[in-house]
Amino acid sequence: MTGPLAGRAAPRKPLEGLLVVSLEQAVAAPYCSSRLADAGARVIKIERPEGDFARGYDAAVHGLSSYFVWLNRGKQSLVADIKDPGDAALLHRMLARADVFIQNLAPGAAARAGFGAEELRARYPRLITVDITGYGSGNAYQDMKAYDLLVQAESGLASITGHPAGPGRVGVSACDIACGMAAHAAVLEALISRSLTGEGTRLEVSLFDGMADWMNVPLLYYEGTGKVPPRVGLAHPSICPYGAFALADGSLVLISIQNEREWAAFCAVVLEEPELPRQPGYESNNARVANRPEVDARVARAFAGLTREQAAERLNRAKTAYGFVNELPALSDHPALRRVPVATPGGEASIVAPPALRDGLAPELGPVPAIGEHSGMIREEFVGLPAS
Repeated sequence: MTGPLAGRAAPRKPLEGLLVVSLEQAVAAPYCSSRLADAGARVIKIERPEGDFARGYDAAVHGLSSYFVWLNRGKQSLVADIKDPGDAALLHRMLARADVFIQNLAPGAAARAGFGAEELRARYPRLITVDITGYGSGNAYQDMKAYDLLVQAESGLASITGHPAGPGRVGVSACDIACGMAAHAAVLEALISRSLTGEGTRLEVSLFDGMADWMNVPLLYYEGTGKVPPRVGLAHPSICPYGAFALADGSLVLISIQNEREWAAFCAVVLEEPELPRQPGYESNNARVANRPEVDARVARAFAGLTREQAAERLNRAKTAYGFVNELPALSDHPALRRVPVATPGGEASIVAPPALRDGLAPELGPVPAIGEHSGMIREEFVGLPAS
């Protein structure tokens, strides 16, 4: 590294000294705990003997799944069976020292094993408990299993995603990630609250609630107008022009016009039609939305004669917001993409860096554990300690 940060020691991580015990699998809970681990918390991941089933989603990263490498860096792995009395006692000894307990087992499974949030909060007043569920509690869906695509469908996300021909799946685990992000933020708030009151908090976050929150805009729009936002693919239902257009070299450019000043500059520089904003059907965003087929066709004709480089030159000159519709190979080489190394049992991987920088630095990520890699050490550490 060069510049003012060169030679500076890495700062102390903000959650160093905290112990997180996570009875987790799949995506939502591991997302939350991975961010706590990135910030310096010690995260003990409890796995079945066969391991978190997300280990086997694929074998793309040195034999481990891409999901697992992304979401389990910096954790310790303990193989345990909470139905076994000895392992249950071990878990209670850990919880007596823990700051945060996270679980996303099937509905009711943790409580049946003696690890329900109410019981734990009564037994360990400083403990922050996090129950990650599919649909929350107290409703007709509370006992249903939930996976990301199911919740994309149930929440209405799939219905507003895709092309007019039919609903579509968002190509990443959006509901899991929304839930994990919300859980992470709630844990940090609970830690701040505990620092003031000395008391832990019982938290519950569901995949459905996480995505329903993201669905506020289309829901409020529907309830206010009686109209469902249409599926428009790479376009915007209420702004025009805002969409993807083919270039002469076969690539796609996506433009976003946000106001009339930007539209005027776009017409003058990119379309080379400075008088267009004064013509009927082009004079305002509402008029353009009503006249979308003609507007889009006119924009498409202009772009069809330009290469990627020519389009970028004109769009930059017009100060139009734009981006190219990249395939994954282009993302891999994107000039804005930041990466960090992470060790795995099969070798070093290069993953996308966490979004936040602290004092200009991305966090150093711990290694991805093998199944039960830390079982012996953890059992030895907690043997003989009181359960409460």
